[in-house]
Amino acid sequence: MSKPNPYLTGIFAPVGEERTHSNLKVKGELPLELSGHYLRNSPNPQFQPRGRYHWFDGDAMIHGVHFENGAASYKNRYVRTRHFQMEQQAGEPLWTGIMEPVNQTSPDGPDKDTANTSIIYHNGKVLSLWWLGGQPYQIGLADLETKGPETFGNTLNCGVAAHPKVDPVTGEMVFFDFSQFEAPYLTHGVISADGKVAKTATIDIPGPRLFHDIAITSNYTILMDLPLVWHEGKLAEGRRLTFFDQSLPSRFGIFPRHGNSGDIRWFETDPCYIFHTINAWEEGDSIVMYACRIENPIPGRRIEPGVSRIELLQLKPVLCKFQFNLKTGQTTYNILDDRYTEFPRMNDDCLTKKSRFSYHPRLARNAQLLFDALIKYDFETGASITHEFGPGRFGSEPVFVPRAPGVAEDDGFVLTYIYDTVREEWEVLVLDGQSFEREPIAAVQIPCRVPIGFHAAWAPN
Repeated sequence: MSKPNPYLTGIFAPVGEERTHSNLKVKGELPLELSGHYLRNSPNPQFQPRGRYHWFDGDAMIHGVHFENGAASYKNRYVRTRHFQMEQQAGEPLWTGIMEPVNQTSPDGPDKDTANTSIIYHNGKVLSLWWLGGQPYQIGLADLETKGPETFGNTLNCGVAAHPKVDPVTGEMVFFDFSQFEAPYLTHGVISADGKVAKTATIDIPGPRLFHDIAITSNYTILMDLPLVWHEGKLAEGRRLTFFDQSLPSRFGIFPRHGNSGDIRWFETDPCYIFHTINAWEEGDSIVMYACRIENPIPGRRIEPGVSRIELLQLKPVLCKFQFNLKTGQTTYNILDDRYTEFPRMNDDCLTKKSRFSYHPRLARNAQLLFDALIKYDFETGASITHEFGPGRFGSEPVFVPRAPGVAEDDGFVLTYIYDTVREEWEVLVLDGQSFEREPIAAVQIPCRVPIGFHAAWAPN
């Protein structure tokens, strides 16, 4: 008998009901400055999946806690993508996931565009996005209902992958898109502050890569051509296989934000993989970037016990500082901690500028992707502070909410969902960004189960 899929059971198991709860119970007192929406995207299949299920496959569901005047409420809603609606009408799944063979005869393409990975706030709109690069979907902020595809005034002619960056100074949203099956394998784009595509450029790379994130400075985008690659021969056979090619270097493309296709400049260093960056900025003749670096995400077939993984991808990410010298072309990097952390967040008001602090979920010693603490890093002093969640308690990607405009970088609140497997309780913690080691300012009680999920965003009232 086969084992049950760990991402369909326990605290990962999908929920089947969309709910609304007002006047949530709060331990402690919610700050009046906390006024807005903490939103998190999650994979949540509406039907029993066909074939082998990967955690990345599920339909998108947004979980949101709204804060206002010292009170909080909760909603969860499916993102009703075109493919979600097709399956809902059929009453069954029409697509398999990424663990199954590619079916080019599937309706409306080989992959189901779920928009299940990240969520971002730009130009007064909330957008739900997919890791493989697809159609963004706009989500109503008050009710979390799907408003429909976001075309940016009919100016979008490609997909948008899961991790665009919003420049807090210009209001531009810098994005990328990529393809598994055919060139161009990578596209870079800029959306203006008023929500129109201002520029796109295709980037020449040797073949299909497993892209996930970018970083931006005031003038540049850092695009990452890393040696976790799709096997082109297997793709041609209809099979999806990734492998880590240690004969290839890690390449970081420094690209002028409004540049043309030939303007990219590549910097090379040791092979690695990066799921998520933190921040980047220009410093003299160099660009500095902080990210979570993985030495080797596929270390053969032997998976170490107690190390988090998703299928055969082993996750041992550590905080790393990269420097790209624009004058000499040299790339250097320094590992800053040996603890495994991922899904890092910071004060987004400081993106593209030299920043000091970031907040990282710490990976638990568990085969599943679980986080048992938050670590606050100080890039300036090298110090760190750990906020432990406690036995049997696991968190998710945090968001940082500034207390007010223009305050100190860490003067604000850190929010994260908590899953207490001992008491079978769900809550949102409100931590003080400056007094990070102290007990939470408040804990908002969620009266229903909220499965483990992916990325989060803060949208102000």
